[in-house]
Amino acid sequence: MSNNLYNIMVPIDFTSKNKWAIAKAIELANALNCNIHFVHVVSVIAFYTGHYIMNSDPVVDAKNARIKLKGLQEQYANHLCSTGKIEISLLHGAPAYELQAYIKKYDMDIVVTGLSKFNLLQRLWSAVSISALMQKTNIPVLAVRASGLVSHFKKIVVPIHNHIPLKRIRLAAMLGRFFKSTVYVLSLKKQDGEHNLPILTQTLEIFQSITTVPVQSIILEGKNLAKSTLEFSKRINADLIMINPLKEFFMPGWWNRITQRLLSYQSNIPVITVQHDEE
Repeated sequence: MSNNLYNIMVPIDFTSKNKWAIAKAIELANALNCNIHFVHVVSVIAFYTGHYIMNSDPVVDAKNARIKLKGLQEQYANHLCSTGKIEISLLHGAPAYELQAYIKKYDMDIVVTGLSKFNLLQRLWSAVSISALMQKTNIPVLAVRASGLVSHFKKIVVPIHNHIPLKRIRLAAMLGRFFKSTVYVLSLKKQDGEHNLPILTQTLEIFQSITTVPVQSIILEGKNLAKSTLEFSKRINADLIMINPLKEFFMPGWWNRITQRLLSYQSNIPVITVQHDEE
């Protein structure tokens, strides 16, 4: 990972949750002097009206979408106070595939997406999509709700398990430098009472070798790293949590394990999901 972000992608579907993602993307762009890409994918969708199946008209959809994208670009252009720009792109095809291709072609550094506030199905689908998109493209995905727009990233939480999270360390150090943050590295006390001190110590040493950002280490009680991380983050009013898409970051419960529901699904605090470091 480089020492800065240059391109932020915000997938646009013209729903209310887009404005939360856009607000957070603008905050990042103003701090890091980078560009924002609003990207919408037009796909042919069939839906049942109760009497017969109708297909959306991709030509009409594309025309309407382009007008809306241009409107968003004009609406938020004055919100940027950095050298970055807002780009708009209209794609056609399968949304997941097209977004992945765009990310790779134009070297996106991070994706910022909004999470639905009330719709349970949409929230579940968003959590699944976050993990899938991140693993396919190998770039961080930041998920945010309306409640995550209050603060800059002053308190960054980085939970660790059984490996040194190099990608998250670099990203936390970079964001911490720009936002003057404090980073909290969390480790869960093992059930046998042992501490994961070697990994925790090495993680702190790497942080200290690459940044002067204040870093604190915390050993948590509990049986589930995701749940304990979320509880700790709420107590300190954290502004950002950084996780990997691993089972250690699934919320507790059999349904959460089956659906592989990451911590981001449950959190009102913004969560960045970063690809797991190669062993």
